[in-house]
Amino acid sequence: MIRSSLPRTSSALTITLVALACSLFAARARAQDDAGPPPIPDSTATSPTAFQINKYDNLYQGQFTPGQGFDIIRTTRGTLNISMYGVFRYLNQLPADQKYLDHLGREKTVKTRQDLNWHRTMVWLTGWFADPKFRYNITLWSLPTTQQTLLFGNLRYLMDERMTFGVGIGPNLSNRSLQGSWPYWAGSDRQMGEEFIRGGFSSSFWVTGKLRRGMFYTTSVNTNISQLGVTASNDTRNMAFSGSVWWQPTTGEFGPRNGFGDLEHHDKLATQFGLSSCMSRENRYASIPDAPLNTQIRLSDGLLPFDVDALANGVTVNALTYQNLSFDAGAKYRGFSFQSEFTYRQLSDFSATGPVPDERIIDRMVFAEAMHMVVPQKLGLYAVTSYVFDQFGRNPWELGGGASFYPYGSRNWRINMHVLHVDKSPANSNFGYYMAGQTGTIISLGTDILL
Repeated sequence: MIRSSLPRTSSALTITLVALACSLFAARARAQDDAGPPPIPDSTATSPTAFQINKYDNLYQGQFTPGQGFDIIRTTRGTLNISMYGVFRYLNQLPADQKYLDHLGREKTVKTRQDLNWHRTMVWLTGWFADPKFRYNITLWSLPTTQQTLLFGNLRYLMDERMTFGVGIGPNLSNRSLQGSWPYWAGSDRQMGEEFIRGGFSSSFWVTGKLRRGMFYTTSVNTNISQLGVTASNDTRNMAFSGSVWWQPTTGEFGPRNGFGDLEHHDKLATQFGLSSCMSRENRYASIPDAPLNTQIRLSDGLLPFDVDALANGVTVNALTYQNLSFDAGAKYRGFSFQSEFTYRQLSDFSATGPVPDERIIDRMVFAEAMHMVVPQKLGLYAVTSYVFDQFGRNPWELGGGASFYPYGSRNWRINMHVLHVDKSPANSNFGYYMAGQTGTIISLGTDILL
């Protein structure tokens, strides 16, 4: 077994974020004690869901956040709301026939796509029971492009605006897009750089809240970096740890879901700045020579680090440590929106069947996107780009743009055109825009609803 030492920078940062959040909460709690207890919402009010709708609207943690939906049941004992999301799109990756060389000089084939698909469906059953502070969320997630359907959920207790507890399927807090902004993105999926470098979703326990005006935090403990395709019998005893803080200094908000675009037309400059970090000891979750079940982490040439021969011929990595540190910043003003992010990721402490050439693999990613509502509340044009500074000298990048049309002047229904030029894509998935090693043009035309 080959193991190498590594600095625990991201781990230390995550612990620091947790400690900071706890200390600030304690200080705020002492101040509240001096002022007297906060008012308790009346759970016997005529419209108990008013508390559900109006309180803690920035504290839905995770990608699986429902829309406004339709209230089915309202009683003094609980509520039930049904919400849904769907997207249909055409995707074409050009040129059709492509090959590329991986970081060891081996030729690989790019399996490009041209397809029409009902791409994604989500249905949420949400509400509260017994106490308006006790929330439930049951989610049906279906991806026809990969023939995957999952049913899962989460429970949350809104103890206070400053501290909400949750359990269930949630994100590793590696990047801002995993923290509630979906589906309010430029297109229907993430940009190349972030799709390549981010963490995933798994069973978790989290704490989230508002520390002061415009300052928020979330900390999370997950069973691993991504539970998709990994069962409890495959998993190890290791956990993933992550934390995030974000600050909205000028207006104390950043639009619905803190998402991309200024459809709402801010008359005052809205700004957001964030810091996120994640650390996890990851395994291939499968015996050699079986294919790895861990498919979340990729090298900058699109290979899975747990694949046989991925880092060196004749060598297979059984385990590694994933660490990342991410900074993000955004602004919105009078129909203009800008979002950017820088992420540092390190893979290290390799446990392998033989020697690997590097003690650690370091990748840095930057992405930016800007949008202007050329027709207020109807039509927005945008430009996007991302670049990966990788250890192998491949330096993948993309540049593109698109248009989003909102027929009814709201985010409930959108028609989107997305066009990209990609060079040596490190991202790879059948539900995103990209295939590993791809160089060329990507065209997407789709429509999505969130009700």
